[in-house]
Amino acid sequence: MTAEPPATPLLNRVTAELVGTAALVAVVVGSGIQATELSRDVGLQLLANSLATVFGLGVLILLLGPVSGAHFNPVVTLAEWWNGRKDPHGLTLREAAAYIPAQIAGAIGGAVLADAMFGRALVEWSTHDRSAGHLLLGEIVATAGLVLLIFGLAKTGQLRFAPAAVASYIGAAYWFTSSTSFANPAVTIGRAFTDTFAGIAPASVPGFIGVQLVGGALGLALVALIFDQRRRTAGTR
Repeated sequence: MTAEPPATPLLNRVTAELVGTAALVAVVVGSGIQATELSRDVGLQLLANSLATVFGLGVLILLLGPVSGAHFNPVVTLAEWWNGRKDPHGLTLREAAAYIPAQIAGAIGGAVLADAMFGRALVEWSTHDRSAGHLLLGEIVATAGLVLLIFGLAKTGQLRFAPAAVASYIGAAYWFTSSTSFANPAVTIGRAFTDTFAGIAPASVPGFIGVQLVGGALGLALVALIFDQRRRTAGTR
């Protein structure tokens, strides 16, 4: 999550995105499995899952942010490309097209790895239906908030706080959104491969991805409305 793509070879950046997304999904799925094995209380299961995700995501952004920008998320990658499409130093469409398949492959690999670590079937399609309208609304809110946070930090020169801020937001969104904040098409696809606490039924995946893209666009609109207007107002004084 950088203001502009780092001066690092594309292969290194794509590898960082693949590994980072795989590690993120392994944390989400693995902690969900562990939580259900240790407690029957759904509230405690969600607490354990969300805390592990907060810590894991913060560490991954801190570690891999200087390499690839630590997107781990096609919505963030597309938003980064869109925002920088007129900037000669911005993320190019070619680079975005390399990031996104790596993120998806990493997410699937992370889910398989988590299942393997807990002795489960490597691929077992989730039966956890998440197609209800209120869950889709939760995904719009979660994704819009995530994009607003990331690009708001960039607009105000505070991206150094991204590891803590983004991880904290996702941790909070586990609890304040009805969908428990997937907010990420790659992670959504990966979580369809595991029939565990963190899973999502394959039939629910297209709906989630669709509203995540809507949320990403809404988040960019809010960034422009809030932060660009502030800059224009300051320039007239």
